[in-house]
Amino acid sequence: MRESVTYQAILEEGLERGVQQGVQQGIPQGKQEEALSLIMRLLNRRLGAIAPDLQTQIRSLSLTELEELAEALLDFSQLTDLTTWLERQNQ
Repeated sequence: MRESVTYQAILEEGLERGVQQGVQQGIPQGKQEEALSLIMRLLNRRLGAIAPDLQTQIRSLSLTELEELAEALLDFSQLTDLTTWLERQNQ
């Protein structure tokens, strides 16, 4: 049965659907998690420990906003720079 043309066609279609779903759901989520992890490490190194409420705000950012934060944090010298940036995002 596994060698039949019909079985092979069904299997191939299932694999294609799985790959499409993975691309649609998994890759963007993985990119966002990776960006978040890197940004949190950079912020901790640059500014020290980040308060839990600020971490929550950062975790709620979209991938585009995280990318913008990654660029902006290069100019941060104190924690108020981060809070000001986050406040602007919420306006």
